[in-house]
Amino acid sequence: MNWKLVRAADFIDFNPRESVPKGAMAKKVAMEKLQPFTRDISAYEVASFNGGSKFRNGDTLMARITPCLENGKTALVNILEDGEVGFGSTEFIVLRAKPGVSDKDFIYYLAMSPILRDKAIKSMVGSSGRQRVQQGVMNDTEFLAPPLDEQVEIGSTLRALDDKIANNTKINNHLEQMAQAIWSERFGGLEPNGSLGDIIELFDFKRIPLSGNQRDKMEKIYPYYGAATLMDYVDNYLFDGVYLLLGEDGTVIDDLGFPTLQYVWGKFWVNNHAHILQGRNGFTVESLYTLLKQTSVTSIVTGAVQPKINQTNLKALAVVVPSEEEMQEFNNLIAPLFAQIRENSDENCRLAELRDVLLPKLMSGELSVADLGDAK
Repeated sequence: MNWKLVRAADFIDFNPRESVPKGAMAKKVAMEKLQPFTRDISAYEVASFNGGSKFRNGDTLMARITPCLENGKTALVNILEDGEVGFGSTEFIVLRAKPGVSDKDFIYYLAMSPILRDKAIKSMVGSSGRQRVQQGVMNDTEFLAPPLDEQVEIGSTLRALDDKIANNTKINNHLEQMAQAIWSERFGGLEPNGSLGDIIELFDFKRIPLSGNQRDKMEKIYPYYGAATLMDYVDNYLFDGVYLLLGEDGTVIDDLGFPTLQYVWGKFWVNNHAHILQGRNGFTVESLYTLLKQTSVTSIVTGAVQPKINQTNLKALAVVVPSEEEMQEFNNLIAPLFAQIRENSDENCRLAELRDVLLPKLMSGELSVADLGDAK
């Protein structure tokens, strides 16, 4: 194996210099737009530049602050045009490949691997809850690196898995848009004629929160959900089936006033910051999800500092309730769409598991791309 010991700063261009005029409009990536252990950036905004990290397509954004780094917030920039410079959180470390030395895809997966990631986490200093990576430690980290052509092969192999995940995600977004369009066409012009309490079953009584210390001691098997996102994995579950989670406190609405929803299935655990719902009286979980995606809940949110949607207000929310016959027709139309969404999402989980098994072995040289070819 002709890998060579390199120093990170000689292999990676950390926080490369870029220029954006003060006040210029540019694409901005906030920290919350990076999804845990997900390569692609989920969304961005166009905003006036007033400071922050600057980057180009092909750069890797790596969170340098706790708990974002530990949660896997690292992404490969692909939202910009050639020559375009974007900006984002000051809490990003920008990693760029050095021409003739390193490959952009290899750099991204290096940042996701224990080689850099564990070093970065262990280097963090600062007050509790605001610890940051020491850039000097990152610069001086040493590791074995393959020749450029082998870097390209490794990056391409891992990229193919993430490309399939991204394609499935794109298909799922399209399927959901189709379901939303069907609802809008059939019921979008109707005035509310019922309350949410008439069409939901609540399972909040089964919720049990687990502290971070409790979860740290558990084997990572079943998803553990919070108000807005998957937070962790635990060794047991409270629910088994298809459910809808609606944020109860904290992150409860988006910028347009629609509720924070998570469509979940299988075995999982939920903390006490999300309502757990299923549909009734003609509504399935899927039709309930479609309805709520188009129903503003601003009027039922309480709390100035900590937004909250309590059960009483949730049940009283005025909504459109079509007849059971109309709902049966609607459910029949959208059921195959959501079945495909679940199938694609389950495949993504398997692909991610395979990627996460291969990644450290390929990045360390324990396994080669040629070995994978022989195994096929």
